[in-house]
Amino acid sequence: MTPSHIKDLYRVIFKSYDKPFLKEHIEKMMELDKYLPYSSTFFCVTNTQKLTFEYISKNYTACLGLDANELKTQGMRYFWSRIHPDDVDAWLSALNSLMEFTLKEIPENRRKDANYTWNFRLKNAEGIYVNIVQNTTPLVFDSEGKPIIGLAHYTVLDANIKMDITASTKLLNSKNEYETIYFNNFSQKLLNEGISNRERDIIRLLVLNNTSKQISEKLSISSHTVDTHRRNILKKLKISSTGELVGMLKMNQHWL
Repeated sequence: MTPSHIKDLYRVIFKSYDKPFLKEHIEKMMELDKYLPYSSTFFCVTNTQKLTFEYISKNYTACLGLDANELKTQGMRYFWSRIHPDDVDAWLSALNSLMEFTLKEIPENRRKDANYTWNFRLKNAEGIYVNIVQNTTPLVFDSEGKPIIGLAHYTVLDANIKMDITASTKLLNSKNEYETIYFNNFSQKLLNEGISNRERDIIRLLVLNNTSKQISEKLSISSHTVDTHRRNILKKLKISSTGELVGMLKMNQHWL
C-alpha cells in the first residue's frame, strides 16, 4: 500500500469539517513533559485533520533514536512510512473499526470519557522494527462528536516479542475506572480472510496431530496435495514450520 493510499484511507476515517484549536492542550502537555522521567514511553498531541504532531515529548528520541524535528516537520506521513509494511492493512482496519464503534455505540456525551489502544511495529533509527503500543485519549471533537485531536502515549516494546495487532476501547464507568467495552484482534481477522476452506480443513487436522497421510485419507486427496497446502499455509502466515503453526493455533482455537 502506497503512502498516498494510506493518507486517503486515514482521511476517510478521521474526516471532519471543523478546525479545532490546540494551544491550551499543547501548553499543558509541555508543562507536564518537563517533569516526566526518561522511560520507554513517549507521547504526542496528534491532529488527524492536519496529519501533524502538534507536540512531541522529549522521550521520543530516547525511545526510538529518531529526530523529533523531522517528525514535527514531516508529520504523520513520515511516521506511517516507518510502520512495518505487513502491519499497515491491519492497522488501518483497527483504526476504522474503532471509529465505527465510537460513532455507533458510544453516546456523544460519553466520548470524552473514552480511551483507545492499538499496536503495530515501527522502524527505529537502527532499522529494527520494534513493537509500539499506542494509547490515545481524545482531547477535541468535531461538531458531529468525532474525536479528531488526541493525546497519544506510545510504549516501545522489544522487537522479539510477537504481538497480534489488536484494538480496544475503554470507557470510564460509574466508579471512574476504565472498563473495556470493545476488543478485536485484526491479525486473527486477516488470518480468517486469507486461508481457504480446504486449508482450514487441513489446519484443523494438523492441530489434532494428524500426519499428511492421515489427512489425505480423511479428505480423500493425495499426500502430495496435502503437503502443497501445508507449504502454502506456512507462506501465507509467514511462519517457518508446521510445529509453529500448530502451537500458535492450539493457543487460539477460535481462529479455526
